[in-house]
Amino acid sequence: MSAIAIDRVHAATPELEAFIAAHHAEMVGTAPPESQHALPLDGLLRAGARLFAGTVDGRIVATGALVVVEPQHEELKSMRIDPSMRGRGLGRTLVRFLLDDAVARGVTRVSLETGRDEFFLPARTLYAAAGFRECEAFGRYLPDPHSAFLTLELPYSSAAPEPSHAIMNG
Repeated sequence: MSAIAIDRVHAATPELEAFIAAHHAEMVGTAPPESQHALPLDGLLRAGARLFAGTVDGRIVATGALVVVEPQHEELKSMRIDPSMRGRGLGRTLVRFLLDDAVARGVTRVSLETGRDEFFLPARTLYAAAGFRECEAFGRYLPDPHSAFLTLELPYSSAAPEPSHAIMNG
């Protein structure tokens, strides 16, 4: 497999729109609609959000975003790996990239909400391996039996450069 290039996204493209739409479609039936919290693409491109796309051979194969919850606390959103590319370490690579981006900007906590349905077990396993631990609902979330809330405390670093692009071998 070729290396994955991870870049910050500032505008919608038809390929990105299709990738995010597929993300939403995959979650249909995993929880009631009121328990599905994926942001639409315009929410991922708004102020206070940092959307990244991973490409292999010029094709989008991964997305992930960081969205401000409060100062120094951000939420990991819209993590998705193309189903044909899963199991190759791209999720670990993207999570590490997003956490490095957060640390470089002085973020000290990253949290996330994911589903409790069996569909989300690989995601919860990935996040646990990255150091995330279960926590209470955060930000605007309310406790929900369909949601797992996870958080990770980060070391503060004011000296690291802000990553906007990376090429990594998956």
